[in-house]
Amino acid sequence: MLKNEIRILGFDDAAFLPRSKDLVPVIGLIYRGGKFPDGALRTDVKVDGKDASEKIIKLINSSRHKQQLRVIMFDGITLAGFNVVDIKKIYEKTGLPVIVINRKLPNLERVRKALMRFDDFEQRWRYIQNAGKLKVCEVRGGKVYYQAIGLSDEETEEIINLSSTRSYIPEPLRVAHLIATAVVRGESYGHA
Repeated sequence: MLKNEIRILGFDDAAFLPRSKDLVPVIGLIYRGGKFPDGALRTDVKVDGKDASEKIIKLINSSRHKQQLRVIMFDGITLAGFNVVDIKKIYEKTGLPVIVINRKLPNLERVRKALMRFDDFEQRWRYIQNAGKLKVCEVRGGKVYYQAIGLSDEETEEIINLSSTRSYIPEPLRVAHLIATAVVRGESYGHA
């Protein structure tokens, strides 16, 4: 049984112009379970770049909040377009389990085809494969799809349900999304 106020760090990116070479804000929100925010982090990653994993690792390992963190969550396995997050590397370099949440079942064949336009297609595709099989979690009358490393399926689903207090999207991700879109657009926009 997990503590109700387990500290979860949820990341989401801001809105961006596709295929640009812009830097995109990525907001990390630290939540105590699904109850209330306890801190925030920010970094910037390149649209379709290769810097997301390294920047996230550096951000976490240099944070004063690191000692309290118990799990990292991402809203999808990519940030800023196709800047693919290597959750295996993040887990190894931070020592924190990682959960990737998807609202809908991703069409991996479409993702694979889209990634083929990059010179380093194989590396990006390997990061997606290393994240493991997509699994489903029933939560608050809905469902989400997840990949996780460093946790059992039972622990992962417990964390997802514990942190999904307002909707079927975990609060750290839902609120990180609201903040990230407001940073760029001046107000929150869309669904987390």
